[in-house]
Amino acid sequence: MRPATLLVFAKPPRIGLSKTRLAKGMGPTAARRIASFTLSRTLRAADASGCRVIVYVSPDSQACNARGSFKGFELKPQGPGDLTRRLGRGLREAPPGPVMFIGADTPDLSPARLKQAVSALRRNDVVFGPARDGGFWLFGLHKGPQTKAPFEGVRWSGPHAMEDVWSRLPPRSRIGLLDQLIDIDEIADWKQWTRRKR
Repeated sequence: MRPATLLVFAKPPRIGLSKTRLAKGMGPTAARRIASFTLSRTLRAADASGCRVIVYVSPDSQACNARGSFKGFELKPQGPGDLTRRLGRGLREAPPGPVMFIGADTPDLSPARLKQAVSALRRNDVVFGPARDGGFWLFGLHKGPQTKAPFEGVRWSGPHAMEDVWSRLPPRSRIGLLDQLIDIDEIADWKQWTRRKR
């Protein structure tokens, strides 16, 4: 099997740029601190995963201006359009073989979890890492010549995101599920995660 490619979709941890929903609940400085914390954990896990890592940065100008935030990883601009278009672009640009997508807002992400995802892709056509809010912290699939992106019409940032992607997969796809984790999008997510860590 070809080496896995890990696509990280992220923003630099800057006030007014990242974690804007979180900032509404706890203020911009605290939201930036949490964004920096989750991004750092994500990049450390990605670096130790054994995958080829490509960081897709938003906004596009930050692909050149924010290299310090991304520690020498290969950077590409996410490009214009909504999340459906940006994820589809990442899949088109990825090499053939196992391709995995993650964001930068899952504090429990680890190298072991990413290696588990790669292993699960050896046994399945598709892998999901479910998030507690109905979305997913990881999505992986095998890219071949006929692979179509299953992102069209997905209701992002809501309780149906994983369900919608799942419904757009080819019939009879073998689907593997990883552990359910918390994505930090709003203040309630952060409070829930910190309570679990006490």
